[in-house]
Amino acid sequence: MTKAELVSKVAAEAGLTKAAAERAVNAGIKALAEALAKGERVALPGLGVFHVRERKARKGRNPRTGKEITIPARKAVVFSAAKSLKDALNQSKKE
Repeated sequence: MTKAELVSKVAAEAGLTKAAAERAVNAGIKALAEALAKGERVALPGLGVFHVRERKARKGRNPRTGKEITIPARKAVVFSAAKSLKDALNQSKKE
């Protein structure tokens, strides 16, 4: 699903114009990004939890030259799906 498809779906479900739905989707994405940038945990019941994990610096290899390089430490966004979402995805396998 693309952002445009998400905006269309939100507009249809909420009875909004596409412009209003796009503003709502953009505001939600912005709020999520700002919270994660502050290092906060974002829980969306029924969907899952987003949080930031610190990755340590590590050694790696340049695949082209084989030369050893140092990969710097960084922050990464991690998503853990809610149990209800996992169950919904695996519903067809049980039948």
